[in-house]
Amino acid sequence: MYKNTEWIDHVVDPDTGTVVQEGTPQSAVNFNNEEFGILDGHIALQMMMVAVNQLNGEAYPEIKDISMTNMLKYPFNNSAQTVSLSNTRSNANYQVDTYVTAANGDVGDIIVYDKLTNGFKIRYDGSASSATVRVAIRGGS
Repeated sequence: MYKNTEWIDHVVDPDTGTVVQEGTPQSAVNFNNEEFGILDGHIALQMMMVAVNQLNGEAYPEIKDISMTNMLKYPFNNSAQTVSLSNTRSNANYQVDTYVTAANGDVGDIIVYDKLTNGFKIRYDGSASSATVRVAIRGGS
């Protein structure tokens, strides 16, 4: 369990240089306490998301590998692809996580857009002539 550190300002009298209040030490002990607290919060959030996904029947995302090509010279790009979902969702509020698995050049950002209950569009905005992107689709039910 995270133990909160109460930070106190170090105060010095500007006229005399006398320490009015000793501040909390900036030490490895105090900073590591913060790091462990952040880590604990992150782990707790991940565990909660797993539980929520299991309750929603979404513990296993739909995974697809999308191959995209760009035949234009940068800054122009025609890499857009339409991706069909295996199962139609009840709404378009699903999450699409993207991972570049292969690329011939700079992919830039991966953009997912025009989400519908049965699919979405995906493109990249970099100068790569081709890229393969793995997508994991969760939610929407």
